[in-house]
Amino acid sequence: MAMSYDGNNIRRVFEEAVNQRKFEVFDELLAPTYVNHNMPLPVPGPEGMKAVIGMFISAFPDFRVDVTDVVADGDFFSSYGRFSGTHKGDFQGIAPTGKQIDATYVDFWRVENGKLIENWVNIDTMGMMQQLGVIPAQAPA
Repeated sequence: MAMSYDGNNIRRVFEEAVNQRKFEVFDELLAPTYVNHNMPLPVPGPEGMKAVIGMFISAFPDFRVDVTDVVADGDFFSSYGRFSGTHKGDFQGIAPTGKQIDATYVDFWRVENGKLIENWVNIDTMGMMQQLGVIPAQAPA
C-alpha cells in the first residue's frame, strides 16, 4: 500500500528527522532517487539528505527548522518557515563565529509513488551570511 502524503508528512521531515535527529525518518519518507535541485547532494536519496543535514548540524549543533506553513496541490507541496542555530563548527569554509543565525526558507516538494522524489529550496543565504558577519549588513534606509 502506497503511503499518502499530506502536510503532516512534510512537517515530519523537519520536526522529526531534522529537529529530533531521527534520520531514519528520511529513509521512510524520501525515495531512493530523491534529489534536491538547489543543494547538491553527495549521493541521491535519504543518504544524501542525511549528509547535507549532517553538515548543517556539524556547523550549527543546535540547528533546527520551524515550519510555519505547508500548502499542497496534488503531488506538490510547499513549506515555509525559519531555521536557526549557533555557528560552532566550520560551515562551507567559514570558521566558527559563535554567532546565532535565524533565517527564512521556502521549499517546494514533489511526491511520486508515496515518496518525496525531488525538491527545490530557497534559503535566505544573504541574511544568514550577514548574521555570521561574512557579508556586511545593509544600513537601514
